[in-house]
Amino acid sequence: QVRLVESGGGLVQAGGSLRLSCVGSGTAFNLDDMRWFRQAPGKQREQVARIARKYGSTYISDSAKGRFTISADNAKNTVYLQMNSLKPEDTGVYYCNTILNQVDYWGQGTQVTVFS
Repeated sequence: QVRLVESGGGLVQAGGSLRLSCVGSGTAFNLDDMRWFRQAPGKQREQVARIARKYGSTYISDSAKGRFTISADNAKNTVYLQMNSLKPEDTGVYYCNTILNQVDYWGQGTQVTVFS
């Protein structure tokens, strides 16, 4: 079993910053890839960032490149998403995700709202 808990969302003015956290727990939780997704109202969930926790390699989507950074503290089983220069189009619910034994695990999500 794996449990993911996100935090750090909020209301922020365009150009501002937020740092999201995702803490993982459970007997099956290990150094697996972790991902951040977001879902804007009326849109499909899209992947924003990914980190290979074992090797440290990362991926950032084109829409977030240059503004978002994903990192991990493996000792704390925590993955972070640092979001800078936020835009109104970054608004949505942000979810962290991992896949173990071909099963998708999701957190409950954290709301990010960016106003202009």
